[in-house]
Amino acid sequence: MGPDVVVGPYSIIGPDVILGEGTLVGPHVLIEKDTLVGKQCELSKGAVLGTDPQDLKYEGERTWLEVGDRTVIREYATLNRGTKASGRTLVGSDCLIMAYVHVAHDCEIGNHVILSNAVNMAGHVIIEDWVIVGGIVAIHQFVRIGAHSFCGGGSRIPQDIPPYLRVAGNPAKLFGLNTVGLERRGVSADVRKALKHAYRVLFLSKLPLGKALDTAEAEVEQIPEVRQLLEFIRTSERGITT
Repeated sequence: MGPDVVVGPYSIIGPDVILGEGTLVGPHVLIEKDTLVGKQCELSKGAVLGTDPQDLKYEGERTWLEVGDRTVIREYATLNRGTKASGRTLVGSDCLIMAYVHVAHDCEIGNHVILSNAVNMAGHVIIEDWVIVGGIVAIHQFVRIGAHSFCGGGSRIPQDIPPYLRVAGNPAKLFGLNTVGLERRGVSADVRKALKHAYRVLFLSKLPLGKALDTAEAEVEQIPEVRQLLEFIRTSERGITT
């Protein structure tokens, strides 16, 4: 334990757990084993970290859960360790993991991510930086959710969500650019304009997706954000939410 760590009553901390400076562990928290928690994190009552993966392929191999700095994990959230597929489950810094969220084995969550109450993800999910996921969302295994995207509550996510966009529904559908989120994060009007242009070409032109990608590369200004959007779509293995 680092300096100024506080552990509440009835909490259990197992072997090979590291708690960073200033981290607060509330009452009735379980950190089973092989877990690294960064500095100034908050673990609320009943949170469960570092437990075995819920994966029938898990054979007891040693794996890890790693949580970054200043991340808040609220009541009764459950975060499993990884499997031999990647060796670890990762949660970034400055995240808010609300009550009853489940972060499954081998998931990778970026920085500044908000997972609202009762988000449930299967294994191997990747959530990039600055994503917000609404409450009671189910995320299929191996899905990627791109940076700065927004997923509405109650959605079912079986396919990848491109960066900078909004989705909602069951099944999930695209609802345009995440304009409010991008404005709040100081993304310039010129960047938002280029992303809107790319969105119209990709999803409103009725072109086949492959042709739409080629058209967007030819017609839209290739700023880094646009290139990121196009590359994400080109490298999708599960297909894109449309």
